[in-house]
Amino acid sequence: MSDNEVLVLRGTLQGHNGWVTALSTCPANPDLLLSSSRDKSLIVWQLTRDENQYGVAKRALKGHSHIVQDCQLTPDGRYALSGSWDKTLRLWNIEDGECVTRFDGHEGDVMSVSISRVVRQFVSASRDKTIKVWNALGVCIQTLKSHEDWVSSVECSPTNESIVFSAGWDKTVKTWDMSDASLLSNFIGHNGYVSCITISPDGSLCASAGKDGSIVLWDLGSNEVLFTLNAGDEINALAFSPNRYWLAAATSNSIKIFHLQEQVLADELKPEVAEGKTPECVSLAWSSDGQNLFSGYTDHLIRVWQVMTSSA
Repeated sequence: MSDNEVLVLRGTLQGHNGWVTALSTCPANPDLLLSSSRDKSLIVWQLTRDENQYGVAKRALKGHSHIVQDCQLTPDGRYALSGSWDKTLRLWNIEDGECVTRFDGHEGDVMSVSISRVVRQFVSASRDKTIKVWNALGVCIQTLKSHEDWVSSVECSPTNESIVFSAGWDKTVKTWDMSDASLLSNFIGHNGYVSCITISPDGSLCASAGKDGSIVLWDLGSNEVLFTLNAGDEINALAFSPNRYWLAAATSNSIKIFHLQEQVLADELKPEVAEGKTPECVSLAWSSDGQNLFSGYTDHLIRVWQVMTSSA
């Protein structure tokens, strides 16, 4: 990676009427972006990469009766999974916008969803302190219990189809084997609630962050803390670059790009706003080729940053 790569604002996507709570891209279709929002809907975007209108809203997915907190596309880009404060998950057909499966069983708001590597299982985390594993028919196969507070984030391993990671308001990060619902490890190291986790594309690292403003990098081979990065503010979202040694962190006042090899802040992204309070970034997703970072904000906009080589 050259040292003079920077991220430049390339465009915005406008269509939601609430905070953009989550974003998802998929390798099979680089022109597809999925977003979820506090406006109770999801939007399927067709990316045009036009300066004035970076993408068009192709379809709105509607059916949830409360805030949609999280979403994920299947790797082939044909289906979308969503989790909502209405305590349900839904699986959507992207082509016609219909809800294929509804998952009922949580007793609290669904905060996070993830799809297993082989798309056999769907995983959800809830304010009811549990993680549930579902099949495609909407049947709950396993309930994972060990968190002592809200479970805020869940992530399936990109390399091992039975491993799932979770984080919660009890300040812990956990790994589980979802085939038998066993708790494999407890990561203790945060001083405040953990709101987000992300797993590196090769499955070797887990990054966790939240209230205390520190990003802890865990080595999943040894289950030890590799190092900690200080973001200085509460962190809302994390995303590993798919092809650079970068970690993007959405904090309460900017997006910070950390260079992991050097453990330094490489870039800081702030949208320019004419007046009033700068909007807060609450969701992140990289494009599969690592050239674009999609970011969702509290001013209802999705902003698209592109990796450019600066002449500096």
